[in-house]
Amino acid sequence: MDHSDIENIYCIGRNYKKHALELGNEIPSEPVVFLKANSSLRGLDESDKLAFPQEVFHFEAEIVLLLGQDLSLGKKSDLSVLSGLALGVDLTRREKQTDLKKRGLPWTLSKSFQGSALLGSFYPLNHFPNPHEIEFSLHLDGKLKQKGNSKNMIFSLTEIINYINSFSALKKGDLIFTGTPEGVGEITKGQQIHLEFLNLNIIEKGTL
Repeated sequence: MDHSDIENIYCIGRNYKKHALELGNEIPSEPVVFLKANSSLRGLDESDKLAFPQEVFHFEAEIVLLLGQDLSLGKKSDLSVLSGLALGVDLTRREKQTDLKKRGLPWTLSKSFQGSALLGSFYPLNHFPNPHEIEFSLHLDGKLKQKGNSKNMIFSLTEIINYINSFSALKKGDLIFTGTPEGVGEITKGQQIHLEFLNLNIIEKGTL
C-alpha cells in the first residue's frame, strides 16, 4: 500500500507476558502505548530507508492492524472496523531505550526513527479462520527467532482497538502494532528477514 495513506502509528508494548519478563519488565495492568512517526514506515524491500544504519537493533515481530474507517471517540468496536492485518517488525535501539528508561525520559529516540517500522502486505480479515488465534513467526537469515500467537496476548486485538479509541479517536488509515512475543534479539543492516502467517502459509521476505 501507499504509505502516504497512513495516518497515525500506534504501538503496544509488553503485550505478551513472556516478552515482558525477558526484558525484566512488570506485567502491565493496561496497554502500554507509544507512537511512531510516519517516516518510520518502510516496506520489507526498502532497505535504503534506515537511520542509524551502523547500529545493532533489536527486532520485534508483530501483528499490525489497519483501520478501515473513522471511529468516534469512545465508540466500542470489534474487528470488523479493520480493513486488513499485516506482519511488521518494530526495530528498537535497545541500548538507547534502556538509557532513556533509566533517566525517566520518553522512548522516542529508541523507537521512532526512519525505517524503524517494517511493514508487510495487508490481508483482509476473512483470510483468517480465527483472528483471535493468529500464528506468526520471524526467521532471521533462515533461523527461527520468534513464534507467536495472538491468543497469548495480554490485551486482545479488540481490547487494544477500544483502549486506544477511548482517548484518541481512531481514523481510517491508522496503524496499530500490537506487541511482540518473546525471542527478540539483535539484527544489523543487511540481514535477511522472513515473516510468516503460519495459519495461511504466507511468507514475506525482506532485508534490513
